[in-house]
Amino acid sequence: MDPNFSLLIKPVSWRCNLGCPSCFYSKKSELFRDGRLRMNDEVLAALTKKFLSLGLPLSCFGWQGGECTLMGLDFFRKTLDFQRNFAKPGQRVANSIQTNATLLDDEWGRFFHESNILVGVSIDGPPEMHDRSRPWPDGRGSHADVLRGLEALRRNRAEFNVLTLVSAVNQGHPREIYRYLKSLDVKYHQYIECVEFDAAGNLKPCSVEPRQWGRFLCELFDEWYPSDIRKVSIRLFDSILSRLVDGVPSLCSMGGDCRQYFVVEHNGDLYPCDFHVSPEWKLGNVETDDLTQLFDSPLYREFGARKSAVHGKCRICEYYDFCMGCCPKNRFPAGGLKSLSALCDGWKMLYAHTLERFGKLAAEIREEREKHILRRGTGVPAPGRNSPCPCGSGKKYKNCCG
Repeated sequence: MDPNFSLLIKPVSWRCNLGCPSCFYSKKSELFRDGRLRMNDEVLAALTKKFLSLGLPLSCFGWQGGECTLMGLDFFRKTLDFQRNFAKPGQRVANSIQTNATLLDDEWGRFFHESNILVGVSIDGPPEMHDRSRPWPDGRGSHADVLRGLEALRRNRAEFNVLTLVSAVNQGHPREIYRYLKSLDVKYHQYIECVEFDAAGNLKPCSVEPRQWGRFLCELFDEWYPSDIRKVSIRLFDSILSRLVDGVPSLCSMGGDCRQYFVVEHNGDLYPCDFHVSPEWKLGNVETDDLTQLFDSPLYREFGARKSAVHGKCRICEYYDFCMGCCPKNRFPAGGLKSLSALCDGWKMLYAHTLERFGKLAAEIREEREKHILRRGTGVPAPGRNSPCPCGSGKKYKNCCG
C-alpha cells in the first residue's frame, strides 16, 4: 500500500446548506435517498480503528461533503477521541476538512486551532463571482457568510487554505481572483477545474471552456511568477515542481495510478474516488471488510489501471509525464477511457508557456537542498519543523525543504 494512502470521508454524504449549481456530488442524492445521512458512532469507530491499524507513516483523515460541518462540533470532538484511543504511542495522525465556511464561528475556529486541523475554505473569487457560483438555495449569495467564517478562523489562528473552482462563471478572471485572494492574505491556493458532461457526453454550460482553462492557468502563472514564488503556494504549481525535483507529483491527477485513497460514505460504504461513487465501483464497507484486502482487490486494481489507459496521442505527447492523460473523469465519455481529456488543449497551453521557468525553479530548489545538506553537515542545527524554511519560501520547514 502507498505510504501516502489516505481516507476521504463524507459524514453527511451529499447534504449541503448551499445550492451550488455546479456541484457534482449533489447527484449522489439519487444513490443515497433514505435515512438521516449522518455517520453514526459505529461507522466512525470502525473507519478510525481499521485505518490506524494499517500503520502508515502518517495517517491522513480528510473530511468533506456535501458540507461536513453540518455534523456539528461534537462529532469532530468524538472523532479526535477515537483517534487518540486507537492510535499507537507515537503514531502520527493528521486531519483536514473542506468547508464552505458559512457555519464557522469562534468555537469552530478555536477547535481547529487547538486540534491542529487544516481547513480548506471554498471561495470562487470576489463577491460578484462567488455569489453566482455558490448561492444559498433561495438564490442569495453566500460570499459575506464565507468571509465571516474565514475571519473566525483567522481570529483563532486556525491554519487554512483556499479552494477555487474554475467554471464558466469565473474562467475569464484569473488575475482578479488571484489578487483578491492575496488581498485576503491567503497564502495557500488551490484551483480546480469544473468539468461536467451531460447525458449525451457534451460539456455542460457550467464547465470551464477547455482553452480558457489553459489561458486561466497561463495568466495565473504570470501573475505568480516571479514575484510571489516565495510568498504564495499554488497546489498545481507545487505538484509540477515536485514532479521536476523529486519525480513524484503531489496531485493524484498527475500520477500513473488512481489508487490514492478510499472514499468513506456516511454509511461506511467504500469507493475508490469521490467522482466514482456509484454502485459498480463500490468496494465494500468499512464495518465488514478488511482495508488491506480491499486495496488488493481486483476491482480496485482495475480502477487504478484506468489511469494509464490513455489515447495514443497521449503516449507521444511531450507533456505526458506531467498530464498523464489527465484525470479520467475529464475524458470525453463517448470515446471511453482512451479518449482525450476535454482539457487537453488547455494543459498543452500551460506547459508550453511555463515549463522552461518551472525548470529554473526546480534547479534552484535542488541547489537550496544541497546547501541545507551541507549546512547540516557542519553541525549547525537544522531549523525546527514548524520554523520558517531558511530557503526563503515563506513556508514552514516541514512543508518545504525539511
